[in-house]
Amino acid sequence: MADRAECPPASLPLRERMKIPRQHMPEQPAIERAANFSEVNLGYSEELALQEALRCLDCRKPLCMQNCPVGVKVQEFVDLIVAGDFLGAAAKIREDNVLPAITGRVCPQEDHCEGSCVLAKKGESLGIGYLERFVADYEQRMGVFHVPAVPPTGKKVAVVGSGPSGLTVAGDLIQRGHQVRVLEALHELGGVLAYGIPEFRLPRNIIKQQIDYLRATGIEFETNVIVGKTVTIDELMQEEGYDAVFIGTGAGAPLFMNIPGEQLNGVYSANEFLTRINLMKAYKFPEYDQPIVDIRGKDVAVIGGGNTALDAIRTALRLGARKAYVLYRRSEAEMPARAEEIRHARQEGIDFRLLTNPTEFLSNGEGWLSGVRCVRMQLGEPDASGRRRPVPINGSEFDLPLSVAVISVGTSANPVIQSTTPGLATDKRGYIQADPITQRTSCKGVFAGGDIVTGSATVILAMGAGRRAAKSIHEYLTTGEW
Repeated sequence: MADRAECPPASLPLRERMKIPRQHMPEQPAIERAANFSEVNLGYSEELALQEALRCLDCRKPLCMQNCPVGVKVQEFVDLIVAGDFLGAAAKIREDNVLPAITGRVCPQEDHCEGSCVLAKKGESLGIGYLERFVADYEQRMGVFHVPAVPPTGKKVAVVGSGPSGLTVAGDLIQRGHQVRVLEALHELGGVLAYGIPEFRLPRNIIKQQIDYLRATGIEFETNVIVGKTVTIDELMQEEGYDAVFIGTGAGAPLFMNIPGEQLNGVYSANEFLTRINLMKAYKFPEYDQPIVDIRGKDVAVIGGGNTALDAIRTALRLGARKAYVLYRRSEAEMPARAEEIRHARQEGIDFRLLTNPTEFLSNGEGWLSGVRCVRMQLGEPDASGRRRPVPINGSEFDLPLSVAVISVGTSANPVIQSTTPGLATDKRGYIQADPITQRTSCKGVFAGGDIVTGSATVILAMGAGRRAAKSIHEYLTTGEW
């Protein structure tokens, strides 16, 4: 690792900057991390962050900023890193992103800011996500946070759900002087950040730190409140005096494959599997009881190819699985998971069985899973998603012995709020209908965003919806116009 004095100066000519290679993130060795729940990526040092920041070309038209769903001023915060003002860089990010330590870890920057970086045309893009994580972690280590003082407006907003869209709405609105209360159905804050993403990718203490910052700004949080059961939207507005409500409850109801044997013991949805492990702390076994089937020494498979699927199977491996498989009906080129997560999984020893589709879960005769029957696939013409459609190969069936299977083929909307809110329009799949720009619903004063509107998507896209909603809520509260 280079000493700070060896880092190229900020005045380095553009041509020389372009010669600096991307500074890759230090990681736990695969053989070690496959057996623990400590974070895989270890973070930049100050020296690595300075080296990486110097690669920025200060483009006249920074597409990285245009393609950030929450509008982070990438060029400005990177310039502050180059100047050595790490706290200033963190404050600059927080103008647009209230969860920088989280997005620096789980945002698919390659699809947004980094995917638009000019450097990617001839090499590797600027490590924007790594730099974001660095300054957010530096800010936390220094314990220096800027909490803006804003005159109160007297307006009250209820935010339903403490996931990425809800936290973003709350963070933006508190900075505009509105009183904000976040209502969470579970006993722990964070929504999908807490129950859906494992410790080795997003440590619980990082989520807590980011929420503690939001609490310090004046946001109130209440857990164990199921809006639609404990209290309805109408009651919040008519009886409790909230001027506006934002619904950001996500899409937490699992989808299944509708194949024989799904009812067997040992077959889980990814939602249940990860929620039990993350919120009930199975990853700390034997300190905490293990609220799932004992995986140690057993063969486990996940069905699906997204980030959630990889989270589930890498978790199973760390819990002691003997063999850990990914069964995916398309090829790796069509997998929606991040390339970094696929690489990490392969390094850890996950066995990818691509172009493979389960058709039946097999029983041991006593109600427990003993295996899965699969058929091999080949890719045909593209389907509606633009990916090539998988087609079964006749006569290619085979059985794979298994003790645990995790189904990760998507989620759907939980209907509890929609069913208890008269006049709230939904689409044919049960998702709330909201204007894609203003996030307004069919009910006056009620806004919605994130997965409960779009279906399952990424953390950063949910946050983008939260930012749009906060802007629209503020306009509604200040003008009264709907």
